[in-house]
Amino acid sequence: MQDAARSFFRSAIETPSPSGFEEPIQSLIRDYITPFADNVRSDVHGNLVASVGDLSGPKLMYAGHCDQIGMLISHIDELGFLYAQTIGGWDPQQLIGQAMTIWTAQGPVAAVISRKPIHLLNDQERKQVVQLKEMWLDIGAKDETEARQLVRIGDPVTLDLTYRPLLGDLVSGPGMDNKTGMWTVMEALRRASTSVGSLRCHLHSVSTVQEEIGLRGAKTAAGSINPDVAIAVDVTHASDCPTIEKQQQGDIRLGRGPVIFRGPNINAKVAQRLIELAEKNSIPYQLAAIGRATPNDANVLQTHGGGVATGLVSIPNRYMHSAVEVVSLSDIDHVAELLAKFAQSLTLDDDFIPS
Repeated sequence: MQDAARSFFRSAIETPSPSGFEEPIQSLIRDYITPFADNVRSDVHGNLVASVGDLSGPKLMYAGHCDQIGMLISHIDELGFLYAQTIGGWDPQQLIGQAMTIWTAQGPVAAVISRKPIHLLNDQERKQVVQLKEMWLDIGAKDETEARQLVRIGDPVTLDLTYRPLLGDLVSGPGMDNKTGMWTVMEALRRASTSVGSLRCHLHSVSTVQEEIGLRGAKTAAGSINPDVAIAVDVTHASDCPTIEKQQQGDIRLGRGPVIFRGPNINAKVAQRLIELAEKNSIPYQLAAIGRATPNDANVLQTHGGGVATGLVSIPNRYMHSAVEVVSLSDIDHVAELLAKFAQSLTLDDDFIPS
């Protein structure tokens, strides 16, 4: 992994991107990928599309969503405490006692989120799972007037965006879902565009928006690109930690490479091409199965228009939708390499119709 690519990944983790508020990270992505693309554009929905390759070749779309779960300020009380709705799928237990940031028009405002201390909970309250309405954000305001001078209703909130290296090549932080996937599709375009030989396909790497609230960005981006082949990149649950059942999730481990999915949402020939390319290029990989429509961008890509030959490559992730998501840098590096090889292999002669 090049130093510039590694720095770009860390910057992405440290940049806010709650669903519907992706402008800061899309600006970061544009600055990074523009030197390597023939064209970079944004659509009305907020997707960023970087394109390179042969305009007359098959259209290949890579989708990695850049949005992350967050919160949205919905009320400020007379004491200056703030209440918020969730953006995306939160476990409220993950929020208790967290450092937060409110992203306002005047800049970031530090906050903490908490609930009534355990010492003051009655027996019944101690047995209950905390609800979001029982937690509040504290910015240190002395009253409602001071709070409203800084914060407006509808301002987005994220966890403290801290990038924390762990042992080996593991790193932790919020938003690994799915800034890892976004990074891989952009890095794949950079590698494919700068390698020896020319692309025989027209590659569109898309940093999609609003995946966490309904796969919205991938749907609209596919509408403008009309791809022949598409691959979504997202995270998947690693099962190499306590309490995760391998019988249901599969034996998925950090550091063992890209996870190539098979199942009815996946074009069998696309999956097989990915497997063959991984083996040919000595890229480690893992297999996983899903017997239903995937809960990620691959879902809407497959059913766009008259149908798209769709694949899904995933990145093992521990502790999804928390402040401490953990991934392996070697895994994302290998995903980017596999995607670059796939783009370089694609020609007009390829047929992905089931036989």
